[in-house]
Amino acid sequence: MKALWFSVLPCLFLLLACLALAEEGLEFPSFDGKDRVIDINDRNYKKALKRYDMLCLLYHEPLSSNKELQKQYQMTELVLELAAQVLEDKDIGFGMVDSQDDSKVAKKLGLEEEGSVYIFKNERVIEFDGELSADTLVEFLLDLRAFDRMEEETRLIGYFKGEDSEYFRAFQEAAEHFQPYIKFFGTFDKGVAKELTLKMNEVDFYEPFMDEPVTIPGKPHSEEDIVEFVTAHRRPTLRKLRAEDMFETWEDDMEGIHIVAFAEEEDPDGFEFLEILKEVARDNTNNPDLSIVWIDPDDFPLLTTYWEKTFKVDLFKPQIGVVNVTDCMAEHAGR
Repeated sequence: MKALWFSVLPCLFLLLACLALAEEGLEFPSFDGKDRVIDINDRNYKKALKRYDMLCLLYHEPLSSNKELQKQYQMTELVLELAAQVLEDKDIGFGMVDSQDDSKVAKKLGLEEEGSVYIFKNERVIEFDGELSADTLVEFLLDLRAFDRMEEETRLIGYFKGEDSEYFRAFQEAAEHFQPYIKFFGTFDKGVAKELTLKMNEVDFYEPFMDEPVTIPGKPHSEEDIVEFVTAHRRPTLRKLRAEDMFETWEDDMEGIHIVAFAEEEDPDGFEFLEILKEVARDNTNNPDLSIVWIDPDDFPLLTTYWEKTFKVDLFKPQIGVVNVTDCMAEHAGR
């Protein structure tokens, strides 16, 4: 089946080897008049950074006495207010930083270019280079938020000249071999590529829970190059068992066994245990003999009792052990 694609980030495309419904454009309400954009200053900027999962700041020049410039400023402020209204329940905040009155804050935050929008997420700063309109900004922020929440998924991202590029087509064809289990993203946009530190025709491979991607060597790549690399690296050091691909994960064992870790992410002990697992995985990502399957019991409430009886463990606290896949599958099949 020929791969189809739809927009995920502005100029970043997700390649699918299955039919996809076209996403409808964002519908924006009229501005309700409520002030949501924060006037960022030296007293409140730390609180704002802690309050939101993502903080979007416009670094602007001082308000001019020129009426045309004042009108332009008001229109820009309205764009931010409308975006803040639409994203009010998404844990995304908006603020404005005056380059003159708040120069100390700007220096602390690393704001340099007047008229630019800076997005603060965790310890990263991303400069928004797109059109400063409410729909474009909202779309970018939502997709950036969604993309960053794909930590537990294997994915590839490539930068290409355009849709007609032979290397993009090779990338597209390679995606068909791994759908729907591995996601392939492509961008034609220089600004997006810069944020992702991608060079032309370069492809990065993201393993679940890893801090940094691995760049596939030897660009530009043919379909066969990409398929060969992904096939050799597709088994993650740490992966989460998910309902949509649990059988594929379970069958991808290491000579009949799995190292299985049970931990509830929402539980403090489970979260701490999971963070340790991530560190172990990152320190051993080049070890082909290490593969850990993380299971969050909250995701499989109907299987919890079965797992406790089969593995003889108490899933109210984190557990880790070696599982014989054949014995477990045989016992499960006999039930």
